[in-house]
Amino acid sequence: QVQLVESGGGLVQAGGSLRLSCAATGRTFSPDRMGWFRQTPGKGREFVSSIRWSFGISYYADSVKGRFTISRDNAKNTVYLQMNSLKPEDTAVYYCAVAMQGSGPYENWGQGTQVTVSS
Repeated sequence: QVQLVESGGGLVQAGGSLRLSCAATGRTFSPDRMGWFRQTPGKGREFVSSIRWSFGISYYADSVKGRFTISRDNAKNTVYLQMNSLKPEDTAVYYCAVAMQGSGPYENWGQGTQVTVSS
């Protein structure tokens, strides 16, 4: 089973930046896509961004377009989320996830990393 480990969360002031990383274990790793989600007590879990592994094509929620950038390093089995111009409403626990097959759901999830943005 693929294991995902997130890192890079922390405390930051509004307008600041953070970069999240998600490293996948495994000798070989060729997923269809990886994604970032976030969860808050009030809003629940919501989609943030995803990337197709083979082509690098990316997708973003409207709420983060222009501020967040997803990328991946195939050789390192790692996906990143560069978060700029952070807002208090970005405060959440961020999770990465992997979908191994193109028509399949996200199957494996990381443990989450807390991002807190102060005003």
